[in-house]
Parts: sequence; C-alpha cells; structure tokens
Amino acid sequence: MTLERSPSDLAQRVIAGDRIALSRALTLVESTRSDHQERASAVLDALLPHTGGSLRVGVTGVPGVGKSTLIEALGAKLIDAGHRVGVLAVDPSSRRTGGSILGDKTRMGQLANEPKAFVRPSPTSGTLGGVARRTRESLLVLESAGFDVILVETVGVGQSETLVRDLVDCFLVLLLPGAGDELQGIKRGIMEVADVVAIQKADGESIRAANLAAATVLSALRVMRARSEGWEPRVHTCSALTGAGLDELWASVRAHHQAVDESGWLTRERTRQRKAWLWNVVDETLHHRLRTDGEIASLVAELEAEVAAGTRSATGAARQILRRWFRARASGEDV
Repeated sequence: MTLERSPSDLAQRVIAGDRIALSRALTLVESTRSDHQERASAVLDALLPHTGGSLRVGVTGVPGVGKSTLIEALGAKLIDAGHRVGVLAVDPSSRRTGGSILGDKTRMGQLANEPKAFVRPSPTSGTLGGVARRTRESLLVLESAGFDVILVETVGVGQSETLVRDLVDCFLVLLLPGAGDELQGIKRGIMEVADVVAIQKADGESIRAANLAAATVLSALRVMRARSEGWEPRVHTCSALTGAGLDELWASVRAHHQAVDESGWLTRERTRQRKAWLWNVVDETLHHRLRTDGEIASLVAELEAEVAAGTRSATGAARQILRRWFRARASGEDV
C-alpha cells in the first residue's frame, strides 16, 4: 500500500473520519520500516490532542471462551445505543513462520461491516502479553477517528495477558462454566487485574454450571487485591449467543469507568500507562538496534554462540554487548 500523504494531511483525514486514511494510518504505525516509523511518529503527534476520550476495554479469556462472539454481540448493542466502536483483535503469530491467520475480522463479519464500527486484526509478531507490537498506537489512532469505545481482544494465552493492563481502563476476563475448573488455564496473575469477570456461554443446560462458576470466582476475587482504586470486581453470567446478561455486563463496565474516574485512579493510571509506553518503545528500539547494528554484528554472533555452548553467562555477554554499543556511540551519534 502506498503511504504517500504527508503526516499532517493523513492525521487530518483520520480526524475527519476518512476510513481509507484510518486504514493507512494503522498500516503506518504497524510497519517495521524505519522510514514508516518516522512518519508514524509525526502522525501520532498530530493525533494526540484528539485522543483520550474513549472507554478502553481489554477483553481476554481462555481459548474457546467466545471472545470474538461476545465482542460482536456487545458491539452491536453499543452501536444501537449510539456509540462508535473500534475493535483491535490480536491473533497469534506462528513462531516458525511468523504468519498469522487474522481470522477475527471474519468471525466478526457483521460488526466489521457496520459503518459505526472498525475492526482491525493484528498479529502478535512474537510480542508477549496478549497484544500486538503496536496495539497502543493503533488504539490512539482509533480514538482520534472518533471511536468512543475501544475493545482490545487479546490473543488469549493466559497469564502473560496481564500486560494489556498498560493499554486499557477496564479489564474484562471471560471464563467458561465448568465443574470445578472455572480457573483452569487462567492463572492468579490475570485474575488480580480483572475488573469485571463474565462466565460466558451461560445458556441452555449450562446456566446452572455458569451460576456456580460465578459464585466460585466471586469468592476467589474477594481474597485478592482489586486492581482499580474505588472498585470491587464484579462477576456476571452472560451468553453472546442469546444476548442474556450483556446489558448487565456493560452496565458494570460503565459503572467501573465512572467509579475510577471519580476516585482519580483513571487519571493516574493513564499517566502510568503513558510512561510505560515510553519505556516499552525504548526497550524495543534498543533491542532492534543491538540485533541489527553492523558494527557489533560479529560480536553479537560470537557471544550468542558462547552463551548457547554454555561457555559464557548470558549476563556477562549482555554487559559486553551493551558496553561495545554505547562506547561506539559516545561521540553523540544519533541512534
């Protein structure tokens, strides 16, 4: 795709609601090319004054819990209520090929075709934490385009999903009803950052099991420290298939947002998230430069081989690489 527009022009078109410009901006911020990243930074700087006005919700859960189905059903209700809904759906990438199916847009076919919705699938590309490498930037682009509810569907792998807390205001965890295994596959770490928990697929013969699971989870949450100041996590049962419980579920998400806004926690949390974003980019950029810098490539290869052979510690090798790299740039060269 040609990204020919100037950063300021592209930003203005995104703000105006141009969906083609929105797609181009998202492609730009997701690109790994250095020239694209320079342009993306300029676009984001222009968009920042128009961000921050959405309700950001992370949606995670065990595989097969029905995250995409619930997001589509909930998204339809939100659009009917007058909202504009942006969805960032993260799909896992293959560790062997780097490829990703990106099937979430297909699974949310009706929502993806709604004029007041925008569904953007992205691969993790090896990024841990259940989110893609540029999910934060993509979220800001969608906000600037006027989407007032942003749903971030994580890849759904379990404990590492806790990193999504650096992106969202409310963390929604989906679980399946079961006979005593409600927490299977989803560890304490993720439950400690849950603001709202929903027992999904509470329909038909599963309703009783869902109610039992909800009671069990609620008891477990009471002995954990709440993530958000001024808020006690809530547990619901719902069915994306029948629509049962979705209104109550969203009411809790809204109640959470109001409570943390009034307590001042939301302002402090978003400040913390912006600082975390800064250092994530620094870490990522430094890692990339260390792996690709031609001046130390031979040293990196040599030390990697020694660490792999067990003849040098990873700690010592890392310190040597960093010393060489920083010494080479002591003259003030731009990195």
